[in-house]
Amino acid sequence: MSSEYGLKKHFTGETATILGTSIETVMPRFDTAGYAAEVDRRVPGLELKDRVLVLTEGLRSRLPQDYPKALEVLRSTLVDELPEGQGMFTVSWFLMPVARYVEEYGLDHPEESLDFLEEVTRCHTGEYAIRPLITAHREAAMERIARWAHSPSHNVRRLASEGIRTRLPWSGRLPFFVDDPSPVLEILEHLRSDPSDYVRKSVANNLNDLSKDHPALVLETAARWTRESPTPETAWIVRHALRTLVKSGDQEALALLGATGGEHMRVHGLTVRPAAVRLGDTLTLRFSLENTDSRSHRVTVDYAVHHVRRNGRLIPKVFKLTEVELAPGQTRHLEKTHTIKQVQTRTYYPGEHPVDIQVNGLTLATDRFEFLG
Repeated sequence: MSSEYGLKKHFTGETATILGTSIETVMPRFDTAGYAAEVDRRVPGLELKDRVLVLTEGLRSRLPQDYPKALEVLRSTLVDELPEGQGMFTVSWFLMPVARYVEEYGLDHPEESLDFLEEVTRCHTGEYAIRPLITAHREAAMERIARWAHSPSHNVRRLASEGIRTRLPWSGRLPFFVDDPSPVLEILEHLRSDPSDYVRKSVANNLNDLSKDHPALVLETAARWTRESPTPETAWIVRHALRTLVKSGDQEALALLGATGGEHMRVHGLTVRPAAVRLGDTLTLRFSLENTDSRSHRVTVDYAVHHVRRNGRLIPKVFKLTEVELAPGQTRHLEKTHTIKQVQTRTYYPGEHPVDIQVNGLTLATDRFEFLG
């Protein structure tokens, strides 16, 4: 399964059958057929999270009402630990209702819930289910998360970071960590040079979340990590953690990543072609970038497409273009293609869309294309 956006259609009676068949191995009287029929009856017209809740509610009504006993039954649905590169949207997507069970019904049993989530996250994820536990039982949850940050399992270490993100997609914010991010940073300290790409990506996303509310603190942390832990792993985390600040043109973030001299750059001959497009067409951006300084500079080059909204407003979206080092007086010719395609979070509306070239966050040239609908 390639992405979360394709998940919705899979949460039907077929998924109920997958779960029920596993449960029958330890609870032979579990009504798998009735469970599947109920799910098929209730899910039409619902979005992903509501479909998952239907499956979770169906489990609740058929499992022992004693919560710890229900978890013992649900352990039968768990699969082997996922290796690096596999996750909740691939082999173990069907376990979303199992993790949701903890989220919905586990608050009165924090220790049992945390134990179970450690098992779940090895073969799926517990990043959503743990957030109500953090809110209701913060001290116990954070003590456990601190231990998870040292786990030999990359999946468990990843949960230590992902579960405490302040702006986790598909989830509500954790306002107490927005107000005081120090508990989050204490956990991330242990993961700042993690050998797992899966963990490093979570740490970078976590810091990027924090940069939207505490940019100075994240810059200070990134600079310290760069000094104290000069490893390729830490460098990767820092680069990806600062992406929002870089796209906004934060000069301290750019300098920390080695980008300097944006004020000495000039963009010549920008063209965005074709001048008029429809959905599915591909734009080509062409321009020349000149370093007018007497020193070499390494610069970050991005482009921003100002999307027309339904009400006519323009909302910019910044895309990565390249990083380039220019010698004194050097000019480089650059080209980038951009496909006009529908995505879950963006709808194209007819109208004129400006396109900016940004160098180290500074807008140096603009052209336009017309979206015809």
